[in-house]
Amino acid sequence: MRVIVDAARAGALPAEPRLVVSNNRKAAALEFAAERGVPSLLIPTQSDPAAADAALCEALEAAGVELVILSGYLRHLGPRTLGRYRNRILNIHPGLLPAFGGEGMYGRRVHEAVIAAGVTESGATIHAVDEIYDHGPVIERRTVPVLPGDTAEALEARVAAMEPGFFVETLARIASGDLRLPD
Repeated sequence: MRVIVDAARAGALPAEPRLVVSNNRKAAALEFAAERGVPSLLIPTQSDPAAADAALCEALEAAGVELVILSGYLRHLGPRTLGRYRNRILNIHPGLLPAFGGEGMYGRRVHEAVIAAGVTESGATIHAVDEIYDHGPVIERRTVPVLPGDTAEALEARVAAMEPGFFVETLARIASGDLRLPD
């Protein structure tokens, strides 16, 4: 999220960050948003799911958000938000979807599964978010090799190092019209 906001502020990404949302009151993202002058919203994890969905959707609409970027937001989104922003909610997954995705597949778990499967490449996938975890249309993928003797930790570090720039580059291509989102 930081890299995306800073790229937009520096003019490297033709976008205007309008709102940062977190479900964790201690999230560094909320402090970062305040430092950068980006409005923020806290929707606590304990919130009623329907009320949280309504609050999120209303806040996004009020802020004039056109594209929602999930960057570290692990909560499942509700039907109102998903319906309003169909194919306009993007997430980055630390693996090559559709393999190594789904509920519970995040962080190091993905890389452990990749190593256990013995595949020779991994990477990251930017996808549109729908009702099912890691299921929506794939927008873009970038690969990294799985090296002989790799550990999940080493692979995780290699993928994590690539993800921020990959996300910014993909968003810039979407903004320029070089990459189209599904209708």
